[in-house]
Amino acid sequence: MLLQRQDYFVRAPGTPLDFQERMYQAGLVEEEPGDPVPCVLVLSRASDMEMNELSLALAEHDVRMVRIDADRCLDLPLTVHADTPLIEFQRWLLRPVLIWRRHFDMTAVPVDPATVYGAYVREQWYAVGNWLTARDDWDRVNTGPHGGVLDRLTQLQGAASVGLRVPRTSVTTMPGRSRPGGAQCIVKAAGHHMLEPEPGALRGLFPQPLDIRRTGGEVREPAPVLVQQYLDADEELRVFVVGERAIGFRVSKLDPAQLWVDPESVVVEPVGVPGALAGRLLRLCERWQLDVAGFDLLRVGDEWVFLEVNVNCDWRWFEQRADSKDVSGAVHDWVRSRFDELVESAAVGEWGSW
Repeated sequence: MLLQRQDYFVRAPGTPLDFQERMYQAGLVEEEPGDPVPCVLVLSRASDMEMNELSLALAEHDVRMVRIDADRCLDLPLTVHADTPLIEFQRWLLRPVLIWRRHFDMTAVPVDPATVYGAYVREQWYAVGNWLTARDDWDRVNTGPHGGVLDRLTQLQGAASVGLRVPRTSVTTMPGRSRPGGAQCIVKAAGHHMLEPEPGALRGLFPQPLDIRRTGGEVREPAPVLVQQYLDADEELRVFVVGERAIGFRVSKLDPAQLWVDPESVVVEPVGVPGALAGRLLRLCERWQLDVAGFDLLRVGDEWVFLEVNVNCDWRWFEQRADSKDVSGAVHDWVRSRFDELVESAAVGEWGSW
């Protein structure tokens, strides 16, 4: 059902735009031999503009950042030492201090997974990426008990536990037989909102109204989908939590998919986050061990309804529409502050020898 009437298609460019990468590759940065250089290590993909901006912001404070991008990882000169927290990345010896895994998805690796070679490459990067993310000899961003990945049903249970209202939801392969809440419903993907059957070619899987004329009572889906109660909202919010800060944007759109299929018609404006709501979101971040996350919420009457949290949240689009840099500034400050704390801890011997 979710594959029907989905016209969204975009190609994610694999061209590196990371400021620090370009400067170091071009030999424009003076380097002195010596101890391993502390760094922020990012696992993502080339088109992650949030991380491109972070690279520039960290460079202004002499904080080294390096990237392992899923769509550029083939033949990457990389050695990760298992017995010491050091990596040899291209020609540099580095000591990762903070690691942030974002859009490091195996579907972006430019190989054919139907071949033995492609399956082999994906499996190796999947294993090593998970190991890098889970190592306990460097600090991590957004790595709670779920490894930084929170499925939507776990999210709903957690949100209800802190007093947020959640839509009634069913997980089913027969959406025509499910009407949680008893009235109008929408169908959502249980997994990512994007498919990438070919590396770099992304297709949308956006929420759709449940249409019984298309599904029928006995029509079965090839995989489970979410059928969720539709709520007529007075207001929609995207709230970014960065450390202890909650930064809100009011989003005005006509349907759930408009954010992707017709973004120019979506109105976004900065808005204050009510204290009680911010407190609940901060409690969720503490429970899930999230440092940077984006929450989607509805206001229905005097209640706040939790829809989902996006751990790999992208904030630049919201900022551009709202003429704001609040989230970027908060993220850059948080990463730099956390990096400085960790380097200072290492300097007094808490990590032992490098």
